[in-house]
Amino acid sequence: MNLTDTEFNKISGYIRDNFGISLGPEKKSLIYSRLRATLIEKGFGSFSEYFDYLIKDRSGEAVVRFIDKVTTNHTFFMRETNHFDFFRDRVLPELEETCGAKRDIRLWCAGCSSGEEPYTLQMIMHDRFAERPEKWNTKILATDISTQALEKAVKGIYIADNVKALPEKWKKAYFEPYGNGSSIVCASIRNDILFRKFNLMDMFPFKAPMNVIFCRNVMIYFDNPTKEELIRKFWDWLVPGGYLFVGHSESLSQTKSEFAYIAPAVYKRT
Repeated sequence: MNLTDTEFNKISGYIRDNFGISLGPEKKSLIYSRLRATLIEKGFGSFSEYFDYLIKDRSGEAVVRFIDKVTTNHTFFMRETNHFDFFRDRVLPELEETCGAKRDIRLWCAGCSSGEEPYTLQMIMHDRFAERPEKWNTKILATDISTQALEKAVKGIYIADNVKALPEKWKKAYFEPYGNGSSIVCASIRNDILFRKFNLMDMFPFKAPMNVIFCRNVMIYFDNPTKEELIRKFWDWLVPGGYLFVGHSESLSQTKSEFAYIAPAVYKRT
């Protein structure tokens, strides 16, 4: 069973048009290896047959499984640690001052994968606000396109190797043993994160703008026009003075973006 250039172009075009992900010809073997088992399981004789099934399926099951197969959900606790330090030391003190009247911090993790990023941010905020006599709303919205990744994130269960980079005080305060050397994020942290499936190419459904958006190591999969449009949408949905964090391998064009550069991979709506 081969994946022809024509078939690859159909599949990659579908991914680009519907999910913004740009796959060049060098990804042909990757798509083949990730989808081959599905073709065999479903009894399809070619990738063309599979593609017809994908676009005609009305149950939604085919698309869910397709996205889970072709997207890369690689992350880990404390990835790009300097961002978390900056969030703790600079962003939170600013937000405490600007949001003090409402005591409501609106934070969105876009492309949250298996949950390590939002859990880390929630632990940082819990350290700062949990013991305050006044109640702060620090719930985090965490979204991803992959159902499989979100299912893992919601459970909050991680093996020992996953959590070894975390500070010991966090492991003691915010994790509980789960058996076989695994740990589960404690309920007080899990309950303050709202995990939802969301395609960044769709219209943003928020009722109010965000104070902070983390969208790290997501836009590397988008072509430039898609990336620029997404950045404009982030601008529209951040409050003045709001922060946008992107991955260190990503950057915003200073000629096409109104965001101000603040620190490596950290930008601010002025």
